[in-house]
Amino acid sequence: MPDWGFPDFDDHEGVHLFTDPDSGLRAVIAIHSTALGPAAGGVRYWHYADSSAAITDALRLSRGMSYKNAMAGLPMGGGKGVVLAPEPGGTITHAQLEAFGRAVESLCGRYVTAEDVGMSEERMKVIASQTRHVSGLPVAAGSAGGDPGPYTAMGVYLGVKAAAKRGLGADSMQGVHVAIQGVGSVGGGLARLLAKDGAKLTLADVNADKAAALAAELGAETTSADAILTMEADIVSPNALGAILTEASIPQLQCKVVSGGANNQLATRLDGRRLHARGILYSPDYVINAGGIINVGLEYLGQGDRAEVEARIARIPDRLTQVWDESESSGDPESEVADRIAQQLIGRG
Repeated sequence: MPDWGFPDFDDHEGVHLFTDPDSGLRAVIAIHSTALGPAAGGVRYWHYADSSAAITDALRLSRGMSYKNAMAGLPMGGGKGVVLAPEPGGTITHAQLEAFGRAVESLCGRYVTAEDVGMSEERMKVIASQTRHVSGLPVAAGSAGGDPGPYTAMGVYLGVKAAAKRGLGADSMQGVHVAIQGVGSVGGGLARLLAKDGAKLTLADVNADKAAALAAELGAETTSADAILTMEADIVSPNALGAILTEASIPQLQCKVVSGGANNQLATRLDGRRLHARGILYSPDYVINAGGIINVGLEYLGQGDRAEVEARIARIPDRLTQVWDESESSGDPESEVADRIAQQLIGRG
């Protein structure tokens, strides 16, 4: 593999850098694999320290999408788009959305975009005015598609329940203490579902007011975004941004299970080994959080309706169990087992 100066480059089929002087758009689209079909993955609008950080994020996320789509049984490859925000909390403009749509169109269907952090259904509609290679658009009731967030949350919820049974021996979530980091569309949806099951919840978000409001609604506790990973709980559920399981943070975990929807939770491959060495059950992120891409993927492919989406999401615990079983029998970390299965599925094993 050539050394391009990016450790996360993994024989990606293409890394495309786009600028549009008229709108000010700066964007990256990384295509990891099209072995199973067009490279599908959302686009996020985010402020990065520099362009190298944006490229690295696109590389990591696109590889994760290859693995996620393969493990979900979708005939799609893996790609990811990132649009660089000039400052934290910035707002993408209509002209930039159109320019990104033209960038997607220039790839002639090799990349299919969808909603991610900093985007919305309305913004995807603007992108769709410039290209048909978009999913996650508003749809009629009962159809596949639309906002992927609730579907991701449902898959994570089912995965957390499966992890509680596997790692804690819990037949229900009643009284199980779950510490949820991030209460956006996915983390917030997960919290509401777990609250209905009687779980004990502690919530944290960089927007402390948002966490407090949801805690008041659900009868949950709150803590700071910095403290949530190290608090004593049965399950820690990361549902914000990635790379939060590190050489520094893993020794401080006080839980038996890590199970959440954030992408790229492990900062490095070695961190999967560190979790495993501590005896903490891990739900590989791209397996548990596949609900959203199942929804928008079937929308784009025109394969099935909402019932089919829900049936496929219901199989996420089965895939997790396959990973946990092989990890137990081989002694290898769950993260490496999942990677091995996914690589075989995309023909790189």
